[in-house]
Amino acid sequence: MAYFRTRRTRNLIITAVIAAAVVVGVWALNARLMHSAYVTGWVLILMVLFLAGYNLRKKLPFIPLGASAKWLQWHIYVGLTAIVVFALHAFVKLDGSIQTPNGYLEGVLAVIFIFVAASGVFGLFLTRTIPARLTVRNEEFIFERIPGFRKRLGDEARQLVLQAVASSDTTTLADYYSQRLSLFFEKPRNYWHHLFQSSGPRHKLLTELTDLDRYLSDTERPIAGDLATLVATKDDLDYHYALQLTLKCWLFAHIGFTYALVLLAVAHAVLTYAFSGAAL
Repeated sequence: MAYFRTRRTRNLIITAVIAAAVVVGVWALNARLMHSAYVTGWVLILMVLFLAGYNLRKKLPFIPLGASAKWLQWHIYVGLTAIVVFALHAFVKLDGSIQTPNGYLEGVLAVIFIFVAASGVFGLFLTRTIPARLTVRNEEFIFERIPGFRKRLGDEARQLVLQAVASSDTTTLADYYSQRLSLFFEKPRNYWHHLFQSSGPRHKLLTELTDLDRYLSDTERPIAGDLATLVATKDDLDYHYALQLTLKCWLFAHIGFTYALVLLAVAHAVLTYAFSGAAL
């Protein structure tokens, strides 16, 4: 743990020094009345291409391009530096004053970059917290197999209720299942509660089953206990589904907008040189 803290501190210091050097370099170019936007623009395009390359690296693990963990570290700190370069490129004029992106393409490009950068920072938080949270709830579930597990739990719950009706000739447990549990077992539930680590809905269902005990026959009580176990397992399944779905949706959005950013950045560069008369 101490090693990782030391490495993080060292990398942040290096990143801050590089970012400061970039700021000084842009200031020096502006002081000479040179168009620093051309320099920061190309640097930014190269940085974005490098950042987008991390996804390709993960899809080609058999090619010896270095460890994925090293790429991730570079991805994080190059991404942080890219935010500084983007701010200088998009918002600082030649005379040092602040500007806003001029034109439709520049505005869209700025919004997409801000979204990609913000989602990257948010994703860093997610990838540092969600894996640890997943280990505290029962076994680990493979995301693609969760629908099958959910269906199996629902089938088991229905069989227990039918067993209770057949063995006791009462419908107390069946009525409760119909009113409160049938929809619970049907599909994922309580996404936002799971995301924000709230066990309120789980506790409420288990408390209701406990309170129902006084109205149950001796035959129904053990079945209600088995049903409570299924409720807890289904809640664990929903917890894993909510957190893993969040990671997958974040990654899909982050990568998708990154590729859009690359295409728009290249188009922006081509149009800038075409209308400015400068040579590529």
